[in-house]
Amino acid sequence: AAGPVEFDSNLSIVLYPDPKLRARNIRINSFDDNLKKLVDEMLDVMYRTDGVGLSAPQVGVNARLMVFNPEGERGKGKEYVFVNPMIVKFGKEREADREGCLSFYSAQADVERPISIRVEAQDINGKKFGTTFRGWTARIFQHEYDHLEGVLYIDRMTPKALNSIGKELLNLEEEFENRTGTPRPESVKDKLLSSVAS
Repeated sequence: AAGPVEFDSNLSIVLYPDPKLRARNIRINSFDDNLKKLVDEMLDVMYRTDGVGLSAPQVGVNARLMVFNPEGERGKGKEYVFVNPMIVKFGKEREADREGCLSFYSAQADVERPISIRVEAQDINGKKFGTTFRGWTARIFQHEYDHLEGVLYIDRMTPKALNSIGKELLNLEEEFENRTGTPRPESVKDKLLSSVAS
């Protein structure tokens, strides 16, 4: 698929357990006005929903694209755009910290991740670049990058962390069924302690 990335105008957040969050995300080969428009719209959605990062699959576009701003506020901090990103090196040190996700109504729990990473990507014009992130920015990058691999932060949580947002996850699954009229494509029910799942 070398053509332009197709997307609907006025994007909205895709909520867990929508299968689009697990689908394969294609490499982007067209660095055109369409891509720039998609990036602008993704940044709009991110700021509108008080997010600090957003990946294309989270707005229903299964392509390898992500944006973030550690400050989460337009005009503050730095806006990052990564097309076809890759993590080329993980630091050895790891730490756990709280994470939320727009596709989960920002439900927060601890996720352990490497503290530092080296990444490579293309910018909005297709130019290749590399950079190193540490701490909070490294965490945001890894969270958004996971989305491009079909990995969700709940996949990386300890049972205890998962349990702490268990009710919210089950509610999201139920909402999905009510909204779409289709069975939930996945569930955390079997991974939760029985006290939460009942």
